[in-house]
Amino acid sequence: MFPYSISVFGLQINLYGILVALGVVIGYFLVLRLAKREGLDTKAVDNTFLLAVLFGIIGARIAYAVEHPYEFHNILDYVAIWKGGVSFYGGLIGGIMGALIGIKLFGLPLWKSADIAAPAIALAHFFGRLGCTAAGCCYGKPFPYATSNEVGIHFTDKFPFFYIVFPKGAVAPPYVPLYPTQLMEAFGNLLIFLILLFIYRRKPFDGFVFSLYLFLYGTERFFFEFLRGVTPPLPVIGLTWNQVVSLVLILGSLLLMFTLRRVPSEGLYDRL
Repeated sequence: MFPYSISVFGLQINLYGILVALGVVIGYFLVLRLAKREGLDTKAVDNTFLLAVLFGIIGARIAYAVEHPYEFHNILDYVAIWKGGVSFYGGLIGGIMGALIGIKLFGLPLWKSADIAAPAIALAHFFGRLGCTAAGCCYGKPFPYATSNEVGIHFTDKFPFFYIVFPKGAVAPPYVPLYPTQLMEAFGNLLIFLILLFIYRRKPFDGFVFSLYLFLYGTERFFFEFLRGVTPPLPVIGLTWNQVVSLVLILGSLLLMFTLRRVPSEGLYDRL
């Protein structure tokens, strides 16, 4: 809704980038705090975090390029991440790969590290979706019960009880009442963060918090995807590729919970 925040010497500073960076920084400090509570080597955690962020950025860009090939015409388009265009699921997969490399290189416990990362991912994603709201990306389908097309947030008596209209200059189509999918997911992620933080102190085994995160976010994203207007459904199955990945996360999380409950964490780590 506010694609640009301030202008410095004629240079527009993108609010989306500011919010994403803020999410990463806050996520880092949360990871560091939980790591200290677990007695982990903070230097190893720092290095692993950097690898996760680096691989996450690469994965997010690759996944977006695969999903939107028509936007890329030369090699520079693929590396011009400053122009926007990233996929959360690609970033999540890339980030997990980077974290696994760091965990192996620096000798961190796998499932304790995963449990530490899960609340931070949810919290950082909350800020990321606020950034999406600012830029207008990841917008929803047209809201059928709108009574106004004035720019802003409008409340209604129909689910989700408010809709959003973006101005000219945003990624979303201007002056079109849309489902507020960015804000819906942002506050969904905030709720997931609070649940994970509550469960963290009471987790029955290492890896439970991470598994729960995969289940909760996969479920959230699967249903919100029906309201999103960005990704078209795949032929035959009628679901978007994000919904397919969400189903994989949900099933994988349940399998992971069952496995970790029956197999000691260290034994499963050795197998990986």
